[in-house]
Amino acid sequence: MQHTSAYVSNGVAIPQQAGPQRRLAVVRDSERAVVRDLRGRTGPGRLIFGPGDLVVVSGLPGSGKTTLIQRAVHAPRLDSQDSRDRWAAFMPRYLPYAVYRPLVRVAHYARLRRTLRSGAEAVVHDCGTQAWVRRWLTREARRRGTSLHLLLLDVAPTTALAGQRERGRGVSRYAFTRHRGAVGRLVRDAERGEIPAGCASVVLLDRESADGLSTVGFRTP
Repeated sequence: MQHTSAYVSNGVAIPQQAGPQRRLAVVRDSERAVVRDLRGRTGPGRLIFGPGDLVVVSGLPGSGKTTLIQRAVHAPRLDSQDSRDRWAAFMPRYLPYAVYRPLVRVAHYARLRRTLRSGAEAVVHDCGTQAWVRRWLTREARRRGTSLHLLLLDVAPTTALAGQRERGRGVSRYAFTRHRGAVGRLVRDAERGEIPAGCASVVLLDRESADGLSTVGFRTP
């Protein structure tokens, strides 16, 4: 069944079935700590958050986080892959990424710090294992008086591994196991209606619903 989606926030709205009676359902400011399960939804959709809000996109390596961010985010976006690509452009090709990975991470978090200090809303790529990043963003959202939201991609490990092979970039078995445990806990908690401390909402996505998102953005004040 096809659905169209419309979203307004300070949280996110519920996708409604297409038809003449379709209405916009809004999560109001007073409705905190909500989980929206959009897995299995198809068709075009938008996620529009409140001005000054912060959004974290989490999921397994290869689940499609970077693809979603690059395609659908038309706002400040902080993806470590962008920093990696910039460094790789002038590094010798024979130099393994592991050698300059610390520099990439420093550059990524320095850019994140600058963006947060500017007061701009932002979409941040997080692998799911960096809980300290969410705590950092939670503190910043509270300082601003806005909200932090989590977009969580629930993708099968085999699909994520295939995604790594497609892009020609993988992670070690140890790292993937850590990611799988961290993301799995986030998904299980969300399915029980529990969300990470400091988050105003969690949006559960699978590959199909993520592919159907045309926009992840923010309302103007």
